[in-house]
Amino acid sequence: MIVSQAQLPDNEPAAPDLTFAEQLRMAGQSFWSSHVRGRIILLSLSLLVVILLLTYGQILLNRWNQPFYNALENRDLPAFWLELRNFFFIAAFLLVINVAQTYFSQMTALYMREGLARDMVDQWLKGRRAYRLSVSSPLGVNPDQRLHEDARKLAESTTSLSVGLVQSTILLISFVSVLWKLSGDFSLPIFGHQIAIPGYMVWGALIYAGGAAVASNLVGATLTRLNATRYAREAELRAALMRGNEHLEPIALARGEDVERARIHATIDRVLAIIRKLAVALTNLTWVSAAFGWLALIVPVLIASPAYFGGTMTFGGLMMAASAFTQVYTALRWYVDNFGAIADWKATLLRVMVLRAALTEPDLTETVDGQIRIEAGKPGELSFEDLYIRTPVEAEAHWGGYHLKEENPVILAGERVMVNGDPGINRRQFFNAIAGLWPYGEGLIRLPEEDHILFVPQTPYMPEGRLRDILAYPEDGSVYGDEAMVLALKAVKLGKFASALDDRQRWDRVLDKDEQMALTFAHILLRKPRWVIFNDVLDGIEQETAVALSQVMTQLNDATLIYIGRAQRFIDAVSPRILHLERMDVPVPE
Repeated sequence: MIVSQAQLPDNEPAAPDLTFAEQLRMAGQSFWSSHVRGRIILLSLSLLVVILLLTYGQILLNRWNQPFYNALENRDLPAFWLELRNFFFIAAFLLVINVAQTYFSQMTALYMREGLARDMVDQWLKGRRAYRLSVSSPLGVNPDQRLHEDARKLAESTTSLSVGLVQSTILLISFVSVLWKLSGDFSLPIFGHQIAIPGYMVWGALIYAGGAAVASNLVGATLTRLNATRYAREAELRAALMRGNEHLEPIALARGEDVERARIHATIDRVLAIIRKLAVALTNLTWVSAAFGWLALIVPVLIASPAYFGGTMTFGGLMMAASAFTQVYTALRWYVDNFGAIADWKATLLRVMVLRAALTEPDLTETVDGQIRIEAGKPGELSFEDLYIRTPVEAEAHWGGYHLKEENPVILAGERVMVNGDPGINRRQFFNAIAGLWPYGEGLIRLPEEDHILFVPQTPYMPEGRLRDILAYPEDGSVYGDEAMVLALKAVKLGKFASALDDRQRWDRVLDKDEQMALTFAHILLRKPRWVIFNDVLDGIEQETAVALSQVMTQLNDATLIYIGRAQRFIDAVSPRILHLERMDVPVPE
């Protein structure tokens, strides 16, 4: 029973331009304001302990290589069986640690998603921000993709990438020292001279991983932008499908299936076009990552082989050095292996944080200069001072718009008032301005202090749930008794639904337009508000329904009625005072 659908203004401002550092700062604000941050911190510390234990287990496994392969080289069967037993002990330890890591990672991702999803929804549905964003920015048109799918991907990928980064860093620090010791005393014969290169296998791993990282950066530089574009196109496709599903009847009546099918196919084509570009970019990146990955099977042995053939390293030492090299290289190439995932993460971070930044901008969260101000006034009075309503373009140019022809009118409690206007004036903007939804313009609206105001849009909102829940919305369905609800339904000629109070249906499809508006009036009878502001609710409904609802208006003796629009039925029923909205095609004087 609250707000109708909004129209996007002609001038859609660009999304907030955030640097990567600003995106991280905003993500940090979201995390710190979350009520689950304590659980996430505790789980993160648990994960750190698990990763340290996992690294210790991998060091033990690396050390196991030398005696095991030496036993093979020496054909020492007792030593072989001993090392095989040691292997199973180490493997069992690593298995337990891996299971613990998986559990803690999944729980961290769960709480990360809970915190982010709840924070984004709270920011979106706070202080009329969702509506204001929908009429001021393209971000507010299809926010569901960012609120749901992008938030899920961001929470899960943040967890997995963070765990991977920390684990790779600890592995790198641990195995660099191991590899340095293994290759610290080796000298290479160069032009007849023995040249000592301390830790030469460490330098080899650094050069190899560095080359892979540089190549991946060059080849995959476009992935972040392509992923962000893909998510935007996917959101457009989902919105197109939702619009079609919500308007099946008028589409069928207009025989518009071919047109809608062509529009949806065009949207699918845009999605597929960006996926093709993404596929090419990922294919090119695979050339680099796969090439370096396959070469990594032999490169450690090649680098360590001079020491082995020089007689300074046993076969077991060779395998131990190769294993340590692989661990160092794996840790160093974590960025290479995850370049696509990092690009995807940055794209989702950008989309989610741009929406959050838009929702927390001062233009949405507070009244700024050049906007209509809303204040609490005297009890029993609704007043307007120097009020001008404009579109966003007119507001930016301080030009045009419209205002009340009567100078600073005051509406007193108990009055019946109609506000009409010049042809072409969007009276709904005036309705939304009083409700605090339309900030574009200037002037002051003083609402009656501590008086309950009910705003009734031309298109009622039918939430999901039981009929009693819709009747009471936004209050709980148990607030009003069955008897009161049945009386209200009968008063608006909907008595046939008296036995369906607990039925759960798509009431927006079960009820036609007239019945939905009648249900709104039943809600008014239940709520008994002190002030009711209608937005042309009698327009476009059947004469019989308009007569019945006008009769209900005459029974609201304790309420102030303000009707924005043109309706002869309202005039005949309550004989209202008339106010007039007048267009201004010149700059408003200072």
